[in-house]
This record gives sequence, structure tokens and C-alpha cells, in this order.
Amino acid sequence: MGNLCCCVQVDQSTVAIREQFGKFDSVLEPGCHCMPWFAGKRVAGQLTLRLQQLDVRCETKTKDNVFVNVVASIQYRALADKASDAFYKLSNTRSQIQAYVFDVIRASVPKLHLDDAFEQKDEIARAVEEELEKAMSAYGFEIVQTLIVDIEPDEHVKRAMNEINAAARLRAAANEKAEAEKIVQIKRAEGEAEAKYLSGLGIARQRQAIVDGLRDSVLGFSVNVPGTTAKDVMDMVLITQYFDTMKEIGASSKASSVFIPHGPGAVRDIATQIRDGLLQGSSVAKH
Repeated sequence: MGNLCCCVQVDQSTVAIREQFGKFDSVLEPGCHCMPWFAGKRVAGQLTLRLQQLDVRCETKTKDNVFVNVVASIQYRALADKASDAFYKLSNTRSQIQAYVFDVIRASVPKLHLDDAFEQKDEIARAVEEELEKAMSAYGFEIVQTLIVDIEPDEHVKRAMNEINAAARLRAAANEKAEAEKIVQIKRAEGEAEAKYLSGLGIARQRQAIVDGLRDSVLGFSVNVPGTTAKDVMDMVLITQYFDTMKEIGASSKASSVFIPHGPGAVRDIATQIRDGLLQGSSVAKH
């Protein structure tokens, strides 16, 4: 109906290409325009100015010979002031962009190892964007953004990478566990050493107290009982301790069978052995 009335409507974010007798005449902005068909003028087509997106999936291989699928997302739009170039110079815009993306990705990714490709996605995207911007600007298109949205290696490669990562983490966990056990053992050894040291101090103090007690007993007995020598007092003390020991062995429910010489002569022999040992120790200390 608009063509019969020599009028045409152009929607928002769209431009129309007007021809006269098959030759480009002008670019029509959004709105209503007079189109006298009898003068040979007609609308050859419309061109959207909206932002468009093209997802390109490209298979290539890395420097370490791993095949990957690189998924690139290209956001582009036609320029209003170059609408005639965008309409006439390219017959299939999406195929042209895809060809440039394939060319750049297959030239960039083979220079990188697989791990580097994951780390340098931004550099790959920048290289694709620069090449597209340089090529597509001549055809009236603007490259707004280029994104490398995914790099997909083969399933077996991904499984191997996960196993390598898991093995590294298990090794680190084993090292941490060994360090923890080492610290526990060191602390336990330090605790045992400290306990033995304190036990030794206790035994030394106990023996010192026994010696001090015996000395006081000998001195007190010698003073209170005239004519008694230190030897007599020591013999009596040893006999008393001997019978106390025998009493403890007999009273203990967990005591084993113990065979020792018993009698006044045996006690005298034990006293003699102790006294001889003390005398020998004193002699060695003097020399």
C-alpha cells in the first residue's frame, strides 16, 4: 500500500537503501519517505544498525600438539554513515567475519602451549579484534567487542589434566601430613625429655633428702646415746630399711617371687657391701 502511494516506512535502528533505475541513490533514515516509483526509485533493501553477535567455533591445535575447540563471540554492527558499503560490498557478512576469525585463531593458538592458551585468552581476543577491525571497517562495519568465551580440549586431555592436578594436590597433602606428624613427634620427644629431666631432678632431690635424713639421724642418735659410733647407727638404719622393704614386698598384691638371703648374717653382709661401696666412692673422689 505504501508503494502504491509512493511512500515507504523505515523502522527505528534501521536504514533503507534507495536506488534509482538500479543505481544507488541515497540512504533513508528511520521515518516515512516519498518513493515515486514512476521515477524509477525503489527500496533495494534495509540494513539494521543494531548490535549483532556471531559465535564462531574453530578447531585448531596448540604448540604441544593438543587439539582444542576455541569458541569466539564477535559483537559487531553496521555504521550508518557507511551503510552503502555495508549493503553493497559484502554479500554474506557473517561468513566473512567467520573466515577472518578462523584465520587469526589458527595463526595465534599454534604458537602457544595448552596452559598458555588458557592464560592468554585476552591476547588471542585482542588479536582477533584488531584483524577484524582492520578488515571490516572497509566494508562499513564496526567491531564492538571480541571475546574468547571457551577453550575446549579433548575429553581425554581434560581428564589427564584433572588427574595431574589431583596428583599434585595429593602430594602436597601428603607433605603437609608428614610435616604435621613430624611436629607431633618432635613435641612428644621434647615432652618426654622434659618429663625425664624433671623425674631425674625429683629422684636426685629424694636421694638428697634421704642422705640428709640419715645424717641427721646418725648425729642425733650419737648425741643422745653416749658411746655409740656412726657405724652402729648406720647398721641399725640399714636393718630398719631392710625390714621396711621386706614388709612392702610382702604387702604388695602384684609382687613377684623374690629369693634373697635372709637372716642376721645376710643383713650384716648387705651393710658391709653398702659401707664398702661408700668407702670406695670416697677414696676415688679424693684421688
